[in-house]
Amino acid sequence: MSLLDDVAKRDGWRCWVCDEPVDADMSVNDPRGPSVDSRTADRKAKVAERLAHRACNTRKGAVKVVIAWPDRLHVVEPAPLITVAERLERKGGRELVARCPSRKDAQEAADWLVDRFSRLVPGLPVTASVDAGGGQFLVALATGRR
Repeated sequence: MSLLDDVAKRDGWRCWVCDEPVDADMSVNDPRGPSVDSRTADRKAKVAERLAHRACNTRKGAVKVVIAWPDRLHVVEPAPLITVAERLERKGGRELVARCPSRKDAQEAADWLVDRFSRLVPGLPVTASVDAGGGQFLVALATGRR
């Protein structure tokens, strides 16, 4: 079995950058086709290769990867998720990642974050909490030290 097939099956055929499905039957030369992204610059990464669309993989070579927060979430000052993931993976602990106008908005963001981090950093047990403060609701991610 090829490296692409192994990585794709492990990642559930989802692009780690955009979190959209990757079509196994698409040509590897097509922008939406599958490719293996090697994280060789990060020697401490627990997962050396990740599945990505060809276009997402190519684009990230030119610019720093940004994991987009969905437009449906009502968040203020959302944290850059790649940076948060790297810190939590390296150090563990707790980190505030967003402010929300209502508890419902904060809980939706917290639920999305736990789901997204399960694919962004597989194997890192992340939990989210919502705390009231200053007339708004703070969303925090936490993990134990690895």
